[in-house]
Amino acid sequence: MSRKNDIERIWDIIEKVGVCMLTTQFADGLRARPLEARPDRDAGLIFFVTDIHSPKEEEIEARPDVGLVFIDSSDKAYLSITGRACIIHDADLTKAAWRKTDELWWPGGPSDPNVCLLQIEPSTVELWDGPASSVATVFEFAKARLTGKKPNLGENRKVTVKM
Repeated sequence: MSRKNDIERIWDIIEKVGVCMLTTQFADGLRARPLEARPDRDAGLIFFVTDIHSPKEEEIEARPDVGLVFIDSSDKAYLSITGRACIIHDADLTKAAWRKTDELWWPGGPSDPNVCLLQIEPSTVELWDGPASSVATVFEFAKARLTGKKPNLGENRKVTVKM
């Protein structure tokens, strides 16, 4: 697969999956939590609508290097993304990223003073693409048992993303 196709595949997975695990650093180690991504493919950025008072904002201010993990179990596709995070206070960007369901957390809408955006600029992405069908996976395991060779459960590609 070409680099361009790899990058397209990465954005396709991010857009399809939506929710990922965001890992931040804090004094005692690492902390992961699920968040709904709002990807901007054209800008090469991933946004999250979040609360200005949550611990992750403080963690990111202190240590902006983060990790994201997206899993598309139906396609057996996995992404591990490292990047730099920052907190954004931009009314237009917040409105663009806003979804009606966000009002469950922030009834004041995108102009709620407690709302901010978390922006991730990806630097490195690792992509694992496995066989999408369970039949193919079972076949690979059976073939491995018969031949004594390792099963072909997909391809791992490391893509360095320059935005």
